[in-house]
This record gives sequence, C-alpha cells and structure tokens, in this order.
Amino acid sequence: MEATYNYKVVRQFAIMTIVWGIVGMLVGVILATQLIWPTLTEALGPLAPYLSYGRIRPLHTNAVIFAFGGSALFATSLYIVQRTCQARLLSDGLASFVFWGWQLVILLAALSLPMGFTTGKEYAELEWPIDLLIAVVWIAYAVLFFGTIIKRKTQHIYVANWFFGAYIVTITILHVVNSAELPVTLTKSYSAYAGVQDAMVQWWYGHNAVGFFLTTAFLGMMYYFIPKQAGRPIFSYRLSIVHFWALNFIYMWAGPHHLLYTALPDWAQSLGMVFSLMLIAPSWGGMMNGIMTLSGAWHKLRTDPILKFLITAMSFYGMSTFEGPMMSVKTVNALSHYTEWNIAHVHSGAMGWVAMISIGSLYHLIPRLFGREEMYSIKLINTHFWMSTIGVVLYIAAMWIAGVAQGLMWRATNSDGTLTYSFAQSVNAMYPFYTIRLIGGVLFFAGMLLMAYNVWKTIAAGKAVNDARIPEAVAA
Repeated sequence: MEATYNYKVVRQFAIMTIVWGIVGMLVGVILATQLIWPTLTEALGPLAPYLSYGRIRPLHTNAVIFAFGGSALFATSLYIVQRTCQARLLSDGLASFVFWGWQLVILLAALSLPMGFTTGKEYAELEWPIDLLIAVVWIAYAVLFFGTIIKRKTQHIYVANWFFGAYIVTITILHVVNSAELPVTLTKSYSAYAGVQDAMVQWWYGHNAVGFFLTTAFLGMMYYFIPKQAGRPIFSYRLSIVHFWALNFIYMWAGPHHLLYTALPDWAQSLGMVFSLMLIAPSWGGMMNGIMTLSGAWHKLRTDPILKFLITAMSFYGMSTFEGPMMSVKTVNALSHYTEWNIAHVHSGAMGWVAMISIGSLYHLIPRLFGREEMYSIKLINTHFWMSTIGVVLYIAAMWIAGVAQGLMWRATNSDGTLTYSFAQSVNAMYPFYTIRLIGGVLFFAGMLLMAYNVWKTIAAGKAVNDARIPEAVAA
C-alpha cells in the first residue's frame, strides 16, 4: 500500500472541478443576462425571489472561487505533494473526509445563499454553522498536506509545496479571524467587529482571499505543471524562492486599497496603496519565471494547446497584477471606484488566470488519472483554448470601456457645478457593454461544456487509476 500514490481523491476533486466550474459559470451567465433583462426571472413565479440578482450573485462568487477554484486546488495540491515528496498521502480516510466535507460545504452554500441566509460579507457570506464546517475540513486538509510532507522520501521540498503550504496556513488565519461572529439563531449571526473595523478586517480577509486562495495557491499549480508540460526545468529556482517570500510578505498589507475614499483612516489607505504598488515586483518576477521556462521550447506552443492554456494564464496573471496596483493609486481609484472596471479586473484574474491555469493543469492531469497517454481530442482542447481566450477578452474589454465611461459620466459637471448626467443615464449607457460581456461569458461557459465532453470521452476510453506506483519504491 505504501508503494503507491492515492489518485482516488485527486480524481474525485478533478471531476468535481469541472462540474462546479460549469455550475458556477452558468450562474454567472444568468447574472449577466439579468443585467440586460432585469425581469427575466419574474416568470418563474414563487421561485423568482430565490433566483433574484441579490441572492444568486454571492452564489456565483462562492461557486467559482471555492467550488471550482477550491476543488482544482485540492486536486492539484494533493497530486503534486505526493509526486514531489515520493510518498502516499498521510491518510486515505482523511483524504476521503476532506473530499466529502468540501462537497457538503458547497452543497450547503448552494442551498443557503439563494434562501437569503448570508452574513453580507464579500467572499465570506456563509453563515456560522457552515463556517465551522469549513474550519474542520480545512484543518483536516492541512493535516493531510503537511503530514504528507513530513513523511516525504525526498530531502528537498519542491517550491510548489511552499506556495500550497503558505496558502493553507494563511487561509486558516483569515477564515478564523474574519468569521468571528455572534450567532443569534441557526441561520443568523452578527460580526464580532463593528463599523470601520469590520470593513478593515473584511477587506484584509477579502483581498488576501484573492492573494492566497486565488494567487499564491495557483502559483503552486504553475510551478509544477508548466515545467512538466514543457519538459523543461523551471527557469530560475532562486527567483521562485524570492517570488515566494516577497509575495507572501507584501500581499498581507494590501487590503486597505479596497477602502480608498471611505471612513478608513488616511494613513491606512496610503499603507494599502504603497504595498499594492510594491506587489508589482514579485508578481512580475513570478510571471517571467513561468513564461521563461519555455526558453528553448517556444516551438511547443504551436502544437500543444495545454501549454497555450498555461502560458496564456501567466500572461493574464501578469496583466492583472499590474492593473491591480495601478487601480490602488488614489488618483486612478477616484475614477475606477465602484465602476465596471473593477469587474473587468476581477474577471481578467478569475477567468484569464485562475480558470485557464486550472483548465490547463486538468488537461495534463486527467489522462494520468484514467490510465491514458493523452486527452481524447487535442483538437477539442485547441478549440476550447480559443473559445476561452476570445471569451475573456470580449468580457474584460467591454467592462474596461464601460468602467471608464461610468467613472467619467459620474464625475462630469456643467459650468454651474451641477452633474452633466443622471445616474439613470449612466446605467442606460452600459447596455451595449453588458451585451458584449454576456457574449464573452457564454463563449467561456461553452468552452467548459466542450471540456466536459472531452473529459467524458477520455474517461470512457480509459480506466480509473486509484493507486499509481511510486517509481522509486518500485526500483528499490
């Protein structure tokens, strides 16, 4: 038993990544449609309140971040830690508990949010019983991950595991501190913090959820799958260590940039802005490390669509991590704050970086989990790549233009000091851009359906691998 890897839990999480990706992105498409046709769901009668924009918007964010993104991270981290440590997971039972526990968390979120049970905190909307379940599952995951590292057969701890380890530890702290609350009923609680302190703690959590769950963790994915798919060592191992320490130190201080021009003290706003600007250096260092891994192997991009996904994801990572610090500058933020520009920024990161690195990694992973040399159809992967790329570009370009237009309309004044445009006029100006956004979103969603078909055909032609042999153990 000890001479094999546990692929079962990896396979379970990999399949659920695709399932939850489809669900989360479908809800996103519904939301984009509702912004064009606000009365769309009224025809559903008694079901209408449960599918209103305010109810399903947090469902979309939770499904894409924690169901789709989380499942991708569980799948890849538990695969990578075994492969790089040359050791089986610490406990098969614990692995099974982590999988089913996380699916229960997602199911409870999918039921409670449309019913209106919410804390009202961005990315932390789930009520206190689910928060407790998340904590238990997360601690089990931490024990499973770090326990596997402790029992490793290799002396060296590969850098991908450093990134995964940092995200596991930091998310634990973020979740526990931000979820401190006073329960009053089974479905209602009140935050332990009040006023501006609550806002500060929330965005310390909110931005670091982006920084660690959606950045640091997926960089762990990048540091393994790009070298593997390219058949090249990482460009600079030394740079990866500098990237790790600089990113993890600086990210923790950037949260206040979400609260510029609010009641937060000015010094705290400025601190958030300065650290956000500093983030450009480690972020771009990491991006270049990933992209330059292809040095001497650029020709592989012509024929390998999996590499296209991985390298394009790095490009979006670089773009998003330049745009974020730029938007944190107070003078830029004065224009971008509360506009669709924020939506463009978030989705260039979520679709362009997180989703595309996940999709590329899964295309590498799934054949190995089902005893196949490669996916059922390379042509379908290539088609998926172009659907995803065109979809995300349409989406973010439309929202960039819409956001700048919004900001300029809101601040435009007549010679007598009155506003040039009413708020309703600025909303009306958004409709063409919302339509383009919807087209981009539908294209990206359709790509996920294409991926599901390709995966299904790969599974049908293969056989599930539960216990893969550890090469060193066999050799010994």
